[in-house]
Amino acid sequence: MNPGLPAPLDVKFMNLAASLVFMACVVLVLAAGAWWVLRHPAFAIGRIVVQGELVHNNAVTLRANVAPQLVGNFFTINLGAARDAFEQVPWVRSAQVRREYPRTLRVVLQEHHAAAHWGPEAGNAMLNQQGHVFEANGEDAEQDDLPRLNGPEGYAAQVLQMHALLQPVFALLDMEIDELTLSGRGGWHVVLDSGAVVELGGGTNQEVVQRTQRFAHTLTQVAAQHRRHADALESADLRHTGGYALRLRGITTVASDAPTAARK
Repeated sequence: MNPGLPAPLDVKFMNLAASLVFMACVVLVLAAGAWWVLRHPAFAIGRIVVQGELVHNNAVTLRANVAPQLVGNFFTINLGAARDAFEQVPWVRSAQVRREYPRTLRVVLQEHHAAAHWGPEAGNAMLNQQGHVFEANGEDAEQDDLPRLNGPEGYAAQVLQMHALLQPVFALLDMEIDELTLSGRGGWHVVLDSGAVVELGGGTNQEVVQRTQRFAHTLTQVAAQHRRHADALESADLRHTGGYALRLRGITTVASDAPTAARK
């Protein structure tokens, strides 16, 4: 055979086919090796390190509750899914999850800082300081020093903001807000720590606060006219134009015990 002549076409095809078969075999061997490595028990998650704010949770309980939800080993685990699993735990606001060679997951948590209870007393919903609703289960939700806020869905942050505006006003009377409710029609309703009920009415935040300030600045004077202190307040209605109506313990205007009205 003359070395100067080109190889026949069928020989070229045979060489090309042999090369392709060889490359396919190499790829299959590598894939099989990678499959074995990624699924070998030696690469299973061996340790989960939990750090961060752990006031309402502890690392042992977190690992026990979340570990069964983690799928895959050190190489195949979905970090986003792992983060979501940790963020489903009550009181956990955010989680950062990362791999640490050879077999460790490091989780950094941030918990919610509760500002108020949210919704009906039968539930476990709470508001954090950013006005976001979250679930707190069991005894963790029992924080009697926090107010209870209520309102339509999607208005949690607005109700929390109003509480921050009103509480300093009632503090002038040495009173605290136990409950603050925003009705579906936009009216505000307050229950104080003394049990007194105050209807604030609707309007802008500024309008509501101004009515409440006028009430707080004059209640002591009005109560004194009837030889009572401000803590004798039972109820008040601030929805009247140019004044308010109130009821004081032990004070009646007629035999039927009608509310005492005040116009200031």
